[in-house]
Amino acid sequence: MTQTAYTFDNSTDDAVDQLASLQRFLDPLTTARVAGLGLHAGARCWEIGAGGGSIAAWLSAHVGPAGHVVATDINIDRLDHLEKLGNVTVVRHDVTTLAPPVDHEPYDLIHARLVLLHLPQRRAILRELAGMLAPGGWLLLEEFDCTAPLRVYTSRSDVDSELFHRVTDGIIAILVANGADMAWAHEVHPDMRAAGLTDVHTVSYTETWVGGGSGAALHASNSRQLAERLDVAGITPAELERFRAVVADPAHTAASYLVVSTRGRRPLPGAAAAL
Repeated sequence: MTQTAYTFDNSTDDAVDQLASLQRFLDPLTTARVAGLGLHAGARCWEIGAGGGSIAAWLSAHVGPAGHVVATDINIDRLDHLEKLGNVTVVRHDVTTLAPPVDHEPYDLIHARLVLLHLPQRRAILRELAGMLAPGGWLLLEEFDCTAPLRVYTSRSDVDSELFHRVTDGIIAILVANGADMAWAHEVHPDMRAAGLTDVHTVSYTETWVGGGSGAALHASNSRQLAERLDVAGITPAELERFRAVVADPAHTAASYLVVSTRGRRPLPGAAAAL
């Protein structure tokens, strides 16, 4: 991820809650998707935008000591714990360079979660990643679809619901202004096919987030990290404090962000395409 394009800074204290919330929500979905790929022991994997390292650590155990995981990010300060695993290499790397992080050996799995949607070069990156797969290797991209407002199911008042929508919509507007494409999640599938990948398959997932849960921590962290820009957009510090109280209240229930998980496979030589 480029520092100029990625809106959030993983080095801040607020990022600790943000990363932990995302891991609690997304890791079960990601690991289930990878487990269904039939990845063999000894496989070579690349985890792009490794964040707090939870998926890289899971992959390390999944592929075993004969396998290898390359974990990359523009900020690797939170990835030191991976080096002790023995089969993980941590590399500071900017995926927009379109260069491999360590060498030109192909990968059996390349995974990126909530990365490419932030980057204007997303289509070129996808094509390059597809070319870095070993025959039979998988590309798995997981993104949020933020094209629709988050539905509020229950709230203490219409005022609280309106504030929730205003702040969450404001956060998305900042991401879009910084180059994110909130509709990209549903374009990954056809773009994978256009890149020559086969067995392309997409799963979408959403759930309810009850106030005070992991979703609340994510909303609160996002609002703290973007507080200055939200203030410029007309959302005051007092309103942000109220927003954080709303998302921490068990009486508030709203839809999570929609996760769109798409995988595609580099064809084996001579294999019939299964699109």
